[in-house]
Amino acid sequence: MQKENKMGVMPIGRLVVSMSVPMMLSMLVQALYNIVDSMWVSRVCEDALTAVSLAFPVQNLMIGVATGTGVGVNALLSRSLGAKDYDRANTVASNGVFLAVISSVIFFFLGVFAVPLFFRTQVAADSPIYVYGVDYLTVCCAFSFGVFGQIMVERLMQSTGRTVLSMITQLIGAVINMILDPLFILGVGPFPRLEAKGAAIATVTGQIIAFIVALVLNHHFNREVSLKLRGFRPNGRIIGEIYKIGVPSIIMVAIGSVMTYSLNKILLTFTKTAAAVFGVYFKLQSFVFMPVFGMNNGIIPIIAFNYGAGNRRRMTKTVRFSMVLACSIMAVGTALMWIIPETMLKIFDASDNMLAIGVPALRTISLSFVVAGFCIAMGSVFQAIGKSYFSMIVSFTRQLVVLVPTAYLLSKTGVLENVWWAFPIAEVFSFAVTLISYSYVYKKIISHVGEKQVTAEENNLTETKESDT
Repeated sequence: MQKENKMGVMPIGRLVVSMSVPMMLSMLVQALYNIVDSMWVSRVCEDALTAVSLAFPVQNLMIGVATGTGVGVNALLSRSLGAKDYDRANTVASNGVFLAVISSVIFFFLGVFAVPLFFRTQVAADSPIYVYGVDYLTVCCAFSFGVFGQIMVERLMQSTGRTVLSMITQLIGAVINMILDPLFILGVGPFPRLEAKGAAIATVTGQIIAFIVALVLNHHFNREVSLKLRGFRPNGRIIGEIYKIGVPSIIMVAIGSVMTYSLNKILLTFTKTAAAVFGVYFKLQSFVFMPVFGMNNGIIPIIAFNYGAGNRRRMTKTVRFSMVLACSIMAVGTALMWIIPETMLKIFDASDNMLAIGVPALRTISLSFVVAGFCIAMGSVFQAIGKSYFSMIVSFTRQLVVLVPTAYLLSKTGVLENVWWAFPIAEVFSFAVTLISYSYVYKKIISHVGEKQVTAEENNLTETKESDT
């Protein structure tokens, strides 16, 4: 007898944990890159920390393009392998690597020609922040082939179930980055003191080495996928299918980058320290949000499997369990932001001025965490049943329709503390849009499950008649 898939029979709690924990760990490893950079850069000066914070939207967009393309490659590759069409799988993999190369070339030219303009739109060209920022972001963009290559090859391994190998490459990159950061930033021993540029060199070195390790592991242990680049020709149809799946993810990250850039512009009208605090907040909140996003990635295949099987009961239990788990994680994050905000800010060598701005900022923004956890858990349903555009609508509404305009209006009061309230206000609107979207999608789920049950009953009836005959 054929063995039952665990997503259809394993107890929901144990299933969600087993599927999500590896994803959570991977997300936390990714979060280490930025937080370690900022932690050591803050030892240089607050201007250097502000510069790295202002660079975040471009770095975020870079990773978003890489992961979005990887999502498309992963989906097509898994589908091809499931159909035992290995030639198509290899073609998808080769085109994915080609797209990673093209993306890194684009960001190379952006780093050389557009980075100075990007910083001039935020700070004066003769300010230390401008100098630090251009030094840092130019290196990150110019050597972006490391992050694009690493993420793409990791997706090739993940598509064949080799998530442990993917985690190994991420850990290697993160550890190298953590070792090199103090050496290059502060100039320890024979290493030169490169400050913000040193942080960028440490980051791209970790990414490039992780990329090389990923290539070696994929070549030796991932026999299902073979990269044949000799005589390669881009396949327009496959590239179109990759981006058809991956573009929604890229757009959602792009929305976040636009929001961050806009908030930085608003905060700089008060003080550069406010922008630095906002950057530090993003580093700190990643350790709260990343586990929830990892859980989200883990439950999507569970919901999708049971949606395809017409098992609404297991779908509902999965969503309920994930909502409780997500809201619990977010509640812990909120508690930490309220109880030890000073300790968290001092990780980044916060001055008294930064503490005065940062403590109320962390406490106010964190009020939105639990609601955000609920919305993320609900959003997994949209992605699992192929309605990811609802997630895009929620993200666009929260960040660009509500958050940025509200922050701008509150900034006109002249009180910086008022600006932070834009986050809880935006989350309330996000909650409302999520509920409306889910009510629509839920009707589709009931209709789909009903059709599945009718089909199953008809098949059972047919089998009974054939047996009687």
